[in-house]
Amino acid sequence: MFCIEFLAFVSLSHAASGSQTKDIATAFRAATEGRADAVLMLLPGRVASSQRTQIPELAVKSQLPAIYNAIAFVEAGGLMSYGVNVTDLDRRAATYVDKILKGTKPADLPVEQPKKFEFIINLKAAKQIGLTIPPNVLARADKVIK
Repeated sequence: MFCIEFLAFVSLSHAASGSQTKDIATAFRAATEGRADAVLMLLPGRVASSQRTQIPELAVKSQLPAIYNAIAFVEAGGLMSYGVNVTDLDRRAATYVDKILKGTKPADLPVEQPKKFEFIINLKAAKQIGLTIPPNVLARADKVIK
């Protein structure tokens, strides 16, 4: 089983203000000074989309392994992500729209939870922070970025 002990949890939900760049840098500085082993990044959409390049850069600069809840961070240079497959969610939402347009009342449709999750690893980011990903962890990944 793959497990990372997260000694630091960086919450950036307050960073949606105009000073979000400073807040994010401050959070990474605090994690580094607190001798964190890793960082778990759970961000609201507007912060994530506006800072998806800066946050992985700060993680690499801080030499902190970081796991994200969205693949966009890994594609922008982050180490790894585990989260919902958005394409699958969109496809499932389209079936609901189709049913509603064909006359089904929304209240008659069941509430569904996400069913498909993805584990993505960026080996370039791992190399930048001096981290070796074990082969058994790489084997579990849905996608490996080299």
